Parts: sequence; structure tokens; C-alpha cells
Amino acid sequence: MSYKVVAIDDEADILRLVRIKLEKEGFDVITAVDGEDGLAKVLEVRPDIMIVDVRMPKMDGYEVVKEVRKKMGKKTPITIMLTASANPRDIVRGLEGGADDYITKPFSPRELVERINVALIKKGKAPVPFKK
Repeated sequence: MSYKVVAIDDEADILRLVRIKLEKEGFDVITAVDGEDGLAKVLEVRPDIMIVDVRMPKMDGYEVVKEVRKKMGKKTPITIMLTASANPRDIVRGLEGGADDYITKPFSPRELVERINVALIKKGKAPVPFKK
């Protein structure tokens, strides 16, 4: 099974790294460069997983997560915040706002895959086998 991912980040290099790594692992990845575009793609595509930066133009990651949860309810995708902010208040805000996990940049692409797998298992879904 191939899981759909929407990755939302205003940094092109981060989006490229996430897309390349996740596609190599068998995920279908769609990217968005700001919060508004990301929200629209999540609502259109209905992915299994969304990866969201916090600080972005037009709409920040907290607002994206809030809107997705409001509009999708129980169908909200697994949500991982991937951001440069390691401030404990930001981490708590992200998790309290509905994120399943919070990863700070710089990050290990392999760790991202493993954290996605942990979240999939917690939701009762099959993990993706790791490929080198």
C-alpha cells in the first residue's frame, strides 16, 4: 500500500529532501509552499499524512492544523510538524493543537520515516518497510 503525504514548507530545499526521501520509501508525495496552498491540497487530496512547517507565509502551520481538524474531523491525517522552532512552548502548542509528532530542523530523513511509521502503527495502519 502506498500512503499519500502532503508536505507543506516554505523552504524549497526541505520540501525537495522530504519528497525525495519519502518517494524512495514508497510514499506518494504532494508539496505546497505556503499554508494556504497546503490547506487547499490537504482538503482536496485527503492524504494519510501531512507534514507541516510552523512559520510560513499566508497561514502558519498551527492554523493549517486547526483548519484541517475543523474541516476533516476524525478523517484528519496523521500530522507531523517539521520546523526550526525548538522552543518548548511551540512544541507544546503544536502537540496540543493536534500534531501527532513534532520534529525540529535540522532533522534526519530516516528519523522522519521512522516517526511516520510509529504514527501509522498507533493508528492501526501498516508501517512502511525501511529501504536503504
